[in-house]
Amino acid sequence: MAIDRSQGVRVQNLRQLAYCVVQFMEKDATVTEYIIRGLLKYWPKTCTQKEVMFLGEIEEILDVIEPSQFIRVQEPLFKQIAACISSPHFQVAERALYFWNNEYILSLIEENCQVILPLVFATLYRVSKEHWNQTIVSLIYNVLKTFMEMNSKLFDDLTASYKVEKQKELKRGRERVELWRGLEEHEERQVQMAAEATRNQRNLQERGGPDRGPEPAQTGPAATATGPQTAPPAQPDPEPRGAPGAGGESAT
Repeated sequence: MAIDRSQGVRVQNLRQLAYCVVQFMEKDATVTEYIIRGLLKYWPKTCTQKEVMFLGEIEEILDVIEPSQFIRVQEPLFKQIAACISSPHFQVAERALYFWNNEYILSLIEENCQVILPLVFATLYRVSKEHWNQTIVSLIYNVLKTFMEMNSKLFDDLTASYKVEKQKELKRGRERVELWRGLEEHEERQVQMAAEATRNQRNLQERGGPDRGPEPAQTGPAATATGPQTAPPAQPDPEPRGAPGAGGESAT
């Protein structure tokens, strides 16, 4: 496994390594599970050429695997194969689909169809509708036809369940779109209300603001100092001296 995950390993080295691994397995079948799980653990993620070589090494191992050992690794193995089938790189997908052209591997798949078909069916069905390469689509149709011949009842059940799940997924997608639309409309209303409030405030400022009532009268010393000065009340003129009183006699 250390050689398999090395960054500088060449394709020729991988072929030689695959041959050595097969020789070990023929002598001791119990190491099969360890080898396959090790390959799956260090499966390449970015190098498609190396991924194709890993698939070739897996096929060589499956050519000599015991059925009892195959059962131990079938679930993680075919999950990885399903991931390879859905790869946008057509060489990876093509190499994974070639497993169904191997008669011995196909016999192992048929014996364990109840386990393997549910692992790969959704991927096969989806990729058959979406993949850009017509060669891959044709190979997938052949694989689906093979599975249908193996177990038609299971195939029909998986087809029906896949369509139901697809409808649920579409419904969730529509609900998600409606939710986002509602949030966007709410945000637009909030922006419009904020803009309208700003515009109203600007109009009030341009008109001088709202009318103010009379200012309250000031009291106390400040009012005396600053308030308006009022004239004192007028005093009556004093009576002139020597003037005769009312009804009196004049002086002689």
